[in-house]
Amino acid sequence: MATLSPMLRVEYPSLPKLAVLSDQEKINYKEKIKRLLKEKNAVLIAHYYTDPDVQALAEETGGYVGDSLEMARFGRDHDASTLIISGVRFMGETAKILTPNKKVLMPSLEATCSLDVGCPIELFSQFCDEHPDRTVVVYANTSAAVKARADWVVTSSIALEIVDHLDSEGKKLIWGPDRHLGNYIKDKTQADILMWQGDCIVHDEFKAQALREMKALNPGAAVLVHPESPKNVIELADIVGSTSQLISAAKSLTNKTLIVATDKGIFYKMQQACTEKELLAAPTAGNGATCRSCAQCPWMAMNSLKAIFNALNNAKGHNIDVDPSVAKGAMISLDRMLSFAAEHQLKTKGNA
Repeated sequence: MATLSPMLRVEYPSLPKLAVLSDQEKINYKEKIKRLLKEKNAVLIAHYYTDPDVQALAEETGGYVGDSLEMARFGRDHDASTLIISGVRFMGETAKILTPNKKVLMPSLEATCSLDVGCPIELFSQFCDEHPDRTVVVYANTSAAVKARADWVVTSSIALEIVDHLDSEGKKLIWGPDRHLGNYIKDKTQADILMWQGDCIVHDEFKAQALREMKALNPGAAVLVHPESPKNVIELADIVGSTSQLISAAKSLTNKTLIVATDKGIFYKMQQACTEKELLAAPTAGNGATCRSCAQCPWMAMNSLKAIFNALNNAKGHNIDVDPSVAKGAMISLDRMLSFAAEHQLKTKGNA
């Protein structure tokens, strides 16, 4: 029987109640942010799961909306000397690792991720040390320290190919931190994997029975599911894929209605890709539901227009730094993925 890491009882930090801005306040903050971006030679880079107002502002100002690795790459290649990373903390760290010479700011340093918090470096490193014969593969949704401890970093769009490749070489693996994505990959590749028991509080909340009921009410709908979701939800999917892959699928599918099991923030870019289609959020309600997220990451919500303005107006308390030795280790595992992708002509887009 496969060895599993213990399920941690994670105490997530309390989240401040966010003020709801009026339409006029939104306009005022947007104008101030636009001015400050120019003054400080900064660029706004937002994740798919942030508020639509933030994503729209990033696009309006020559910034970028995407997944965390592509956010970091865009920042690396952009002329701006300051990057405003609107996402969660590991995304800011990844941007700093790829671009150590630039200032990297985040609207809130308290914006974290349950996968990151649920995979503390001390415990994960101990788990790895207990199995020294195994190659360590970690999802990009991890801290810089965990990336540095790993042999490989993968995104959800390339994880299957890399794990299959490592398995073909006879390697036994440790996977962390998302157990649902790890089990999906294990089922597909039949690789020998020891699993860290983390999860995303957004995707873990999708409910299979409620999804079946929604499908019955919308018989012509296609179901699009992120592989961080539970297995019984994935089994109901027409398409399983990363954020970028789900957006591409939404555009190419002929179905006029799409039921989407990932963070609702993705609807902004997905609707742009298929303006004529109806997008429905997969249900987080039903028997056994606790709705920790209701298909919306509470930490992504901390990237408000007000918080972005505060970061630009006074960088104190918003600056991301990564220890150079940790960054060097993390870059080795990231480079392995990027080199593999280039060699096999694969895309690395698509971590959460």
